[in-house]
Amino acid sequence: MERFKSVFTENRFLFAASLVVRLALVAYGDFQDRTMVVKYTDIDYHVFTDAARFVTKGQSPYNRSTYRYTPLLAWMLTPNVYIHVVFGKILFIVCDVLSGLIIYHILQQRRLSSETARQVCSLWLLNPLPIGVSSRGNAESIMAALVLGTVLCMECRRLIGAAVLYGLSVHMKIYPITYALPIALTLRTAQTRTKETHGWSWRTFIGFIGSFLNRELLQFAIVAGGVFCVLAALFYHMYGWEFLHETYFYHLTRRDVKHNFSPYFYMLYLTAGSRWNLLLGLAAFLPQLFLLLVISWAFHPDLAFCCFLHTAIFVSFNKVCTSQYFLWYLCLLPLVIPYLSLSVKQGLGLLVLWFAGQGLWLGPAYFLEFEGYNTFLLIWLAGLLFLVINCFILVQILDHYKPPHTLQRVKNE
Repeated sequence: MERFKSVFTENRFLFAASLVVRLALVAYGDFQDRTMVVKYTDIDYHVFTDAARFVTKGQSPYNRSTYRYTPLLAWMLTPNVYIHVVFGKILFIVCDVLSGLIIYHILQQRRLSSETARQVCSLWLLNPLPIGVSSRGNAESIMAALVLGTVLCMECRRLIGAAVLYGLSVHMKIYPITYALPIALTLRTAQTRTKETHGWSWRTFIGFIGSFLNRELLQFAIVAGGVFCVLAALFYHMYGWEFLHETYFYHLTRRDVKHNFSPYFYMLYLTAGSRWNLLLGLAAFLPQLFLLLVISWAFHPDLAFCCFLHTAIFVSFNKVCTSQYFLWYLCLLPLVIPYLSLSVKQGLGLLVLWFAGQGLWLGPAYFLEFEGYNTFLLIWLAGLLFLVINCFILVQILDHYKPPHTLQRVKNE
């Protein structure tokens, strides 16, 4: 905690400015909501607040239609009802700034200079996307803080703290479950990692399996699993099957046929109501699963980079993909940028390409949503192009990524 205080003191202008900007947008958002037809506040924020209101009345948060989150979020936002409706936004922007502080601390842990860490950290703190998302009342900043906190604790080898944050993050949203394999591979015994380069045999295979049976990994699994199971058991006791379905199972079987960036949305749209729809939705997980397994094995020595790749692949190949999902991997990108050999021109080129892909999708999406034209096919083609762009960007990152020297030595042992 003292180190966090010293970091905040040394960079107080950057953190203070980022906080003030977010608070100013919250104040402006209140003005726009009261005076304009187009509202600033995210519709999800009203869903969160309504769910919190049900909780304060001793009722289920799922009485609010479309609330498909953990009850913990509704409980956290009960001050929206008791104190002021803006409380949740303040919580989200604090988590947003805290994420920047954690990014800075991770970069310092990796022995980057204070100036470099500050510059990279500002890419998150002064980024219009997370600023807008948190100030509009979207809860993604909580996930960013939990995921980054897990990575920081893993880097510092504070496994109990990492396990608590990881269990909590999986409870809040299920996507970090994909980090379980790279974390497990990271926590194997060092002797096995050394022997893996000498070829495979039955002896090395048995040793590989045995490498997972060590104190650190078992401790992490017990604590993380305990946090997740205790919270799940508590809310199941309070809200029953509805909690499990809305928080977890709905997202596993979700077949959203509304237009989104997913390459699968048009297929699921055309097969809606068909007996094949569920099977096709489940089959959509296979490319994700294959790629995540390969990435886990190849890059687990650098956990932050591996988690970034995991999240980017998960989002890009998911059967539902919206703009807010991009924050899931963008919060990890600052941990990768210092080790990219891309020139400024190349980096800006990839950024422009990424935004251009979104722009091409937004065109037909606008005509469908606001003009009523049938542009489903164009939206799907634009989504496929955006997937190709994302894959190209990931390949460029893989080609130009140079791991930190300490991690490189571990990988080559």
